[in-house]
Amino acid sequence: MSDINNTSNSVIRIRKNERIAFAFLWTSAIITIIVLIVIVGNVVINGIGHLSLEFLTQEPAEMGKEGGIFSIIITTIYLALFSLVIAAPIGICAAIFLTEYAKEGPVIKLIRFGTESLAGIPSIIFGLFGYAFFVVFLKFRYSILSGGLTLTLMILPTIIRTAEEAIIMVPRSYREGSLALGATKWQTIYKVVLPAAIPGILTGVILGIGRVAGETAAVIYTAGSSLGLPNSVWRPGRTMAVHLYILASEGLSKNNMYATATVLIITVLIINFTANRLIKRLIKA
Repeated sequence: MSDINNTSNSVIRIRKNERIAFAFLWTSAIITIIVLIVIVGNVVINGIGHLSLEFLTQEPAEMGKEGGIFSIIITTIYLALFSLVIAAPIGICAAIFLTEYAKEGPVIKLIRFGTESLAGIPSIIFGLFGYAFFVVFLKFRYSILSGGLTLTLMILPTIIRTAEEAIIMVPRSYREGSLALGATKWQTIYKVVLPAAIPGILTGVILGIGRVAGETAAVIYTAGSSLGLPNSVWRPGRTMAVHLYILASEGLSKNNMYATATVLIITVLIINFTANRLIKRLIKA
């Protein structure tokens, strides 16, 4: 009889702990959503009224106090595409090597430790390194090239780690089945493992895009803050995040500041929505 009572009390304690855990998780989720709504809502409410076709298609005037942000949007896209074109292939290939070819040892552990450490380094450090190495030492000066290469170094660790985890999560039976049918190791990776890992890999790419679009410190020290549309990778430019920072810090135009922030938020949301739709289609396929 005492054993039955003990078992019953144990079940009651477990259920009580589960209720507490669920309550804590729900509270955390609700707080997170509220904070997100407050931040995004405040920016959008203050900025949506100042958005117009002219603001999106005109060039900045009077250091951004007047006019629009057309060239600033294009510069942001330039930098994002430039950095991703370099970082994505390198990151995915590095992840394939670490998961499929490399044998565990001190060197591999050191590489993984290095990528994890780089992912946590503040962006200002990347900016100072980019300025010292690309701008000064290699004499690339303030340019899209210097900014793009610096941002590549910033997002590379994130892409490597997320791609590595996505590849590891692919069931081993997929590999064994492919090899058993006579496929080579590379054919197995290319035609079986990578398609199954694409959703996770794209998640890392999305995170990289978000970091590039919202980066300020690393960009202002390497790509500069010049207004106007850069006609080559050797020219400097100003991204939306840098433009927003300058407008806010120098108090040039509160209206343009909120409008620029709203465009930046909408841009990131569009990218995330498009990427998520693509991931869902790939999963269904």
